[in-house]
Amino acid sequence: MRDVFLRGLAQFLALVAGSLLLNCVSPAQQDAGPQAAAPPPVSPKEQPAKPVSHEKIIVPAGTRLAVVLENGISTRGAKAGDSVYFHTSFPVTQNNRVIIPIGSYLRGELIESKRPGKVKGRGEFRLRLDTLIFPTGYTVNLNAAPRSADSGGAETTDEEGKVTGGGGKGKDVETVAQTTAAGAGIGAIAGRAKGAGIGAGIGAAAGLAAVLLTRGPEAELPRGSTLDVVFEHDLTLDASQIQFTNLGQIQPITPPTVRQQ
Repeated sequence: MRDVFLRGLAQFLALVAGSLLLNCVSPAQQDAGPQAAAPPPVSPKEQPAKPVSHEKIIVPAGTRLAVVLENGISTRGAKAGDSVYFHTSFPVTQNNRVIIPIGSYLRGELIESKRPGKVKGRGEFRLRLDTLIFPTGYTVNLNAAPRSADSGGAETTDEEGKVTGGGGKGKDVETVAQTTAAGAGIGAIAGRAKGAGIGAGIGAAAGLAAVLLTRGPEAELPRGSTLDVVFEHDLTLDASQIQFTNLGQIQPITPPTVRQQ
């Protein structure tokens, strides 16, 4: 009986010793086997934010910009509020860097428009440019006005952006002279010297009436006219917006319409 008890006690102690041995296995040895679950995700390291460039480029007032007119203007039908469109035909540089490339676009509007009078006064209109659009789409506000224009006619410009048409006095004198001569010729056929005088008077009166009923030359800038515009205030540009990979393309310049003087 005692031997049976001792054998049972020995088996019990062996089981207890085996259990203690399993509990003493290190966690590293346990991890070597297959894992039942995926390891927790590792959060990516945050990258430091790139510094934002706040560099500004100032285009000073008085800078000149060569532009070409995209839509014709005439006091015959123009009115205040009409839009006008241009594109640049020559770049603007600063510190050996192109800051306004060829192919940029400008938008403006007519401030006023006045047709020439029948007795006196010339046709004139005034325009301002208020928007500059770069080839990249970068858009800025500006304040610019034309200082000179090559329209193929007798138009002149002033410092306020007003374009004035040529006068019609020479044409008026020519009209009166032609009708006077025609009247004198008809009068001479009818009654020699006396008739010539009467005819000349009638012709002069007819010429004067034609002048009084006809307007002077309209002020016009045909499509393709070239203008020199001037910035009236400093223009501030964001340097990060004018990192050009393509500096624009030269647009075909439509020559102004041939106009009779």
